[in-house]
Amino acid sequence: MIYYISAGILWAGFAAQVPGLWHDWRDPLKRALCAVIFLAGFCFALGAPPTVGFLNGAIGVPNAAACVTYAALNAFSAASLVLIVHWRGADSPDHVRRISHGWLITYAVVIAGQVALFAAGDAPVERRTDFDTYYADTPFVREMIVLYLLAHLAAASTTTILCWRWTLQISGWTRRALAVLALGWLCTSAYGVVKLIAVAGRWGGQQWDPLSTRLAPMLVTVGAALTSAGYILPLLGPRIDSLVAFLRLGPLFRLVGSRSGKRHTVLSWRSLGNVELRLTHRTTAIRDGLRDVSVHFDEGVRERAYRQALSVGSSTAEAQAIGDAAMVAVAALSDPRRRAPRLDPAVLDSVALDAIAGFTGPVVGAQTLDTGQPSLIRMSRAVRAAIVEGAVRAERAHSRQA
Repeated sequence: MIYYISAGILWAGFAAQVPGLWHDWRDPLKRALCAVIFLAGFCFALGAPPTVGFLNGAIGVPNAAACVTYAALNAFSAASLVLIVHWRGADSPDHVRRISHGWLITYAVVIAGQVALFAAGDAPVERRTDFDTYYADTPFVREMIVLYLLAHLAAASTTTILCWRWTLQISGWTRRALAVLALGWLCTSAYGVVKLIAVAGRWGGQQWDPLSTRLAPMLVTVGAALTSAGYILPLLGPRIDSLVAFLRLGPLFRLVGSRSGKRHTVLSWRSLGNVELRLTHRTTAIRDGLRDVSVHFDEGVRERAYRQALSVGSSTAEAQAIGDAAMVAVAALSDPRRRAPRLDPAVLDSVALDAIAGFTGPVVGAQTLDTGQPSLIRMSRAVRAAIVEGAVRAERAHSRQA
């Protein structure tokens, strides 16, 4: 069952890539990515014992499924190497194309050799789980098994080394993805090594079949899951960052952003999955909300909250965010008629335009409220700080007394 579950997960990832493949069919990177994910699921489906029995019966040749599975595994290896070559893309397109074609031709020859060796050998007894070790001493079939394992191990080890070297040159989500890929291909390399050890054990008269029938499938399952995740991470990473930023801006949006929501176009249900668009919409609403309440900003509130935060051990950046959040919260929740210090409306209008164009905020005293997204996120996190809540309670108490 684990084979089919793994195949289903991988094919679900493939299905998610189909729309992009349909629109960017000419993109070799997209084609290679889809081929890798599809072939990984295909290999799992082929390796399941029920599928092995079905293929053997359908083809009418005992153990023909082993030949088909080996061919699929080496096709997966070739696709993975091609994907890495296109993904890195450091060389000229012609050079990348030549390397890719070289890998494809090499593994096509390997697959053809496997088929020829299987046809020349004799494997009359069907073996659904231990074909490698059972026929480890059979002429021609033995060579087919070794050829498949060496070709697969060469691709896995090469990809592991390339991914690991590449992680030292880049950063961000691509580096995380390559680290996951390197670990996944390391597990896949271990699969080939364990299989070879089990086969070599048969040559020496040892019975190490559990290495091939139990440990190796576990290693390749983990390896396939990690490699598939590694290939998908660069696509999902920016969306994850946008989603995290969207959620972190929630407190500040509820405080000031919802006030200006009426001036923004309401997002349709089709845009619910577009995290980047929703993040832009929320960020814009917050900036407009800050512009609206900026006329009620009180520098004294910010200064008091800032110094109080420093006194309890907050860093300078944290204290600045707490001070800004306290000033914004008091301005948003206070009675506009009771606020004395106000800025000139003409100045506010010009500052609001600057805030939209240059990510700077309304002027307060001699300082500027930074409305860049990182600053907004820090301010949003600080909205729930005890110092900010204390500033709001003090403002409310002052309003009731007045």
